[in-house]
Amino acid sequence: MTTAPADSRTDTRTRPAVARTRAELAELLAPARRDGLRVGFVPTMGALHVGHASLMARARAEVGAQAPVVVSVFVNPTQFAAGEDLDAYPRTLDADLEVCAREGVDVVYAPTVHDVYPDGPEGTVVRPDPGPLGSVLEGGSRPTHFGGVLLVVAKLFGLVRPDVAVFGQKDYQQLVLVRRMAADLCLGVEVVGAETVREPDGLALSSRNTYLDAEQRQQALALSRALRAGVDAAGGGAAAALAAARAVLDDAPGVELDYLALTTPDLAPLDADPPPGTEARILVAARVGTTRLIDNLPLHLGAGPAQTDEGDR
Repeated sequence: MTTAPADSRTDTRTRPAVARTRAELAELLAPARRDGLRVGFVPTMGALHVGHASLMARARAEVGAQAPVVVSVFVNPTQFAAGEDLDAYPRTLDADLEVCAREGVDVVYAPTVHDVYPDGPEGTVVRPDPGPLGSVLEGGSRPTHFGGVLLVVAKLFGLVRPDVAVFGQKDYQQLVLVRRMAADLCLGVEVVGAETVREPDGLALSSRNTYLDAEQRQQALALSRALRAGVDAAGGGAAAALAAARAVLDDAPGVELDYLALTTPDLAPLDADPPPGTEARILVAARVGTTRLIDNLPLHLGAGPAQTDEGDR
């Protein structure tokens, strides 16, 4: 498990170049295209924190010191359903640029909705279909969410044309679907999954954590405790892992469980009796107050010590 490092850096590097339009983005990346440099990309919705910074660092490691790293900051309307927090979602571009500067990001693409969706959010004719995986887990509660996510990611991949794109494992279903889309559509993008960054007490970093008051912040720790209990019990098999995780959640005040699931790493259902050593993923979603939080961890069933490595490619 990676914890959030103390950010003691006080120096501020030169701010990245900011592209507001497609044309500006293409102009800024033209020298890298000309020189044959690899382009790294981290798509975000802003409100950047240490977790996002770790994705930028991973992108830099993937493409090297001389190649450009691009971060998009765009609150995408097509992945929010009616009644969700589109209008309330934090927009902090100035602070986001400081984070990007500290991480040595070269270009920030911060477009308007019109630049991404010239015909309006509903005007895109061709839309990626998330398929059956888009209707379970997060898709069960947010049935239009992944269609909107894949649409904007496909557009951003087309605009940035990255060689490597880095996504966090906290949004694990999103990572799996983006990988599948990139492979199915032959987009030529390597999709890298970076380890979830956590607070020292285990809470996964999320922009939505800012919605939690002090009491809810403590209640939210039940999610990571439940996952850890599941990992610790995984030596006893799938049923034992789920039972241990559910016991923590059943005893957690203020936590309204949406789902607790154990799947293959590709989010397929597990066999009824998986053999010892089977790789799996345990995932949870719950509301704490009005804030919906998600988290997940990898594990191995029926054999070996508890797994703590979240690394993934």
